[in-house]
Amino acid sequence: MKEADKIYVLDTGSSDKTVDILKELGVTVKQEVLKPFRFDTARNKSLEMIDDDMDICVCTDIDEVFEAGWRKKLEEAFKPGVTRVAYTYNWSLDEKNRPIVSFYLDNAHLNKMYKWTHPVHEVLTCLGEENRVIREDIVLNHYPDSMKSRSSYLPLLEMSVKEDPEDDRNTHYLGREYMYYKMWNKAIETLKRHLSLKKATWKDERCASMRFIGRCYKNLGKRKEALKWYLKALDEAPHLKEPYGEIGLYYYEDEDYETALDYFLKALKIDKGYKSYITEYFCTDFYLDDLISVCLYNLGRYKDALVYVDLALEIEEDERILNNKRLILKKLKS
Repeated sequence: MKEADKIYVLDTGSSDKTVDILKELGVTVKQEVLKPFRFDTARNKSLEMIDDDMDICVCTDIDEVFEAGWRKKLEEAFKPGVTRVAYTYNWSLDEKNRPIVSFYLDNAHLNKMYKWTHPVHEVLTCLGEENRVIREDIVLNHYPDSMKSRSSYLPLLEMSVKEDPEDDRNTHYLGREYMYYKMWNKAIETLKRHLSLKKATWKDERCASMRFIGRCYKNLGKRKEALKWYLKALDEAPHLKEPYGEIGLYYYEDEDYETALDYFLKALKIDKGYKSYITEYFCTDFYLDDLISVCLYNLGRYKDALVYVDLALEIEEDERILNNKRLILKKLKS
């Protein structure tokens, strides 16, 4: 954040030397413990700290890092009339700093024109007329602490949906959270309610809800019902890799390698070409190439398996996949 004119931090309860370190770096820091804690309240209190003569506000978390040059690009993007700028957000990166999940985040906005809403998965709400533009070459990378607890998310999501039952986004998130907690029936009920909401029109998110319903049924041992929902998801969003990949995994688990192969190949043919938080790791080219090579091996198509195992290895030199290649070569020599 060094490119900013001024940095403000609202510390909501750190117990180490975070505040002292920030102050030594010239950061304006305020401490306030919020009970009960809400993300929107915390972010709105941080907005209150900002001086009136500041024009542009950019909200980031401490585990997020802008790539150099962001400030100049942001100034260029805020042409007269623009109130908010979206930029590339790499939510998840691999060990080589390559994006896995990437989408647009729009937490850069004019001062005094926005407020945060929702207890969790909070969003900026414009207080006037909004004009949002995208500046893709501004990049923010996310480096989360994998040990950090997400236990507060579920009650906050329940609170959020209770406050606004018609909010499609957080209803989807709540259903997904129930799924993460293996509360299969609650997840199914909530995700089906998401699909029934009038505002739930974004096909990508609807597709995800359908896939998650399928996962829940699969975990309940109702595989036929699961497949029905996976196929619904595919009908909803055939432009996405994810439903093809999910169905492919379904057949892969049944060792129906022929059918699995068909779906994995269809997933691989789709050019990602879009940024969305609804991106699954099993639909990355590396993972699909790996799965395709295993299917081909089990079908006795060793030459084709070698092609795809090499494609996977071009992306990642993984020891397991290197061993798979050795097995394929052994079959080709026999």
